[in-house]
Amino acid sequence: MRTLRVVACLLVLASARSASARPVRRLFEPTDLEVEDPGVAEFDLQFGPIRGPDRGRVVVPDFEVDLGLTHDVELDIDGAVAVEEPSHLSPDNLWVSAKAGLGDVVFDQGHGDDDPRVAFGFQVGPKLPTAREAGGIGIEGIGLLGLHWWRTLLVLNLGGLMDPSVGRAGRPAGFEGGLDLDQILDDAGMWSLTGELGGVRFTSDDADQLTATAGFTYHATPMLDLSIVGLVGLTRGSDRGGVLFGISPKFKLW
Repeated sequence: MRTLRVVACLLVLASARSASARPVRRLFEPTDLEVEDPGVAEFDLQFGPIRGPDRGRVVVPDFEVDLGLTHDVELDIDGAVAVEEPSHLSPDNLWVSAKAGLGDVVFDQGHGDDDPRVAFGFQVGPKLPTAREAGGIGIEGIGLLGLHWWRTLLVLNLGGLMDPSVGRAGRPAGFEGGLDLDQILDDAGMWSLTGELGGVRFTSDDADQLTATAGFTYHATPMLDLSIVGLVGLTRGSDRGGVLFGISPKFKLW
């Protein structure tokens, strides 16, 4: 009888460990309201070391590919690939989405392009199961509300997600939101301060996430940006910290 109890306890512990051992989900990153011109593709690539909740990884890279389709719609492909301890490749699920600008309202104060402007848009699309142990198709969508005034661009993100399932651990799902800040620092517009605050409140059995980032972007040319960003996690389910180096070239395809 004692042996049976020991076996039963071990099975319970193993089951609990399996349920909590799902691959770490990458953090929600608030986005902006920028839509590329038709035929222009931007490759936003970030590389660097990240300390996760319980292990480290090197991002190689976190990537986003944006392709302008019309003046108000672009195609986005968003994903990440990392080398995690102990030295194995770990891809994230791939989000294929459309971002659309719905319009804006200008508060005319006689300053031309410097007048306050409020813009609206959304981004929505399926999530493909490219992460380890992922299966099925997920979906993610966010509404976007932006304020542009002088040198400041602030975008509010609000939405939700349902990721591909992760074996017996189930399907991560929840509500997400955040702020994306771009503050131009000089008259020539060559340097800007960037910052994000983004999080997920999971309705599934996953630890909530809340992460803050801050960094600088150098607009080297109209077709090339360079950046450095530091991040810190504010909740148990978030990455603890890290540094990402970015390069964002643009290409005219047609």
